[in-house]
Amino acid sequence: MFGLVGETLCMRQIAEKAERAGRARWPALVLGETGTGKEIVARAIHAVLNEGPFITIDCSAMVGPLMESELFGHVKGSFTGAAATKIGLLESANGGTAFFDEIGELPLDLQAKLLRVLQEKEFRPVGSLVQKRSDFRVIAATNRDLIGEVEKGTFRRDLFYRLNVVNLKLLPLRARKEDIPLLINHFLERCGGGCHVTQEALDALISYDWPGNVRELEHCLQHMVAMNSGPLLHVGELPSPVQNHLRAQKLKYRSTAAGMTAGGPMAGPEPSHPDMSNPAMPIPIAQMERQAIVGALAYTKGDRAVAAHMLGIGRTTLYRKIKEYRLEPANAEYK
Repeated sequence: MFGLVGETLCMRQIAEKAERAGRARWPALVLGETGTGKEIVARAIHAVLNEGPFITIDCSAMVGPLMESELFGHVKGSFTGAAATKIGLLESANGGTAFFDEIGELPLDLQAKLLRVLQEKEFRPVGSLVQKRSDFRVIAATNRDLIGEVEKGTFRRDLFYRLNVVNLKLLPLRARKEDIPLLINHFLERCGGGCHVTQEALDALISYDWPGNVRELEHCLQHMVAMNSGPLLHVGELPSPVQNHLRAQKLKYRSTAAGMTAGGPMAGPEPSHPDMSNPAMPIPIAQMERQAIVGALAYTKGDRAVAAHMLGIGRTTLYRKIKEYRLEPANAEYK
């Protein structure tokens, strides 16, 4: 099916549900971690009938007082800076699909206004007294637990039930590793120029847990192609997160082997005694943290959501650390 890559049972089921959802115009809710391909699934649903435009609405990027103007549009002179009438994203989606990416980030006041649009197919641009109509299919996606958000009062229960007519849950890549070879071939056909991974590199890619999911795998292969000058992609071209994973695996294997040799399966390693005559120079924690953030942002090409997921921290924490270490785009080392 359009854009969907994978032969595991879960991916076949997703493809079948997307096909069925695409034949009608029912609302659909796509759930999954960052980087699992939620927009790909939304586009696959839209492609079944391929009617009208596909308009992406990034709810996480809509901040401040201009949110309503982005969604509903505005008339000239409705607020300071409104030099001309502007058509909103919902009006642009008329006859097609409005894809609300990261719907869980939408503020409560806009959730209420969106609910009315979904029910009545009507809205009013900012500063206008005239109602407009827009008939579109709605597909929403989020990496949040929306049921939990409903219980906390941060997401409207009525909007959740309005969106959750067809539910598609994407598994993380670590739970469907059988699809990794197919995804590798798919991405290399798009960017590899005839490149192939060696068996050793393939084994390494399969053993890694991919916290950034399919998006991280795609970035990884782009990195390997960029670093390589021949048709074969080797372990040496793997980016640092995968290299670190391989080193950790080797250390774990050596530690286990040493314990087995010393006293059998139940024996633990001998206590270590550091060489105090030649101690290693300690690295300040702040410096290690800064290097980790720079490396994650470089690997994800500035995608802060994926970088935060890889580092195991929240996006708000990452934004604060970027500001603290002065890694804003103007002087970012990862650009």
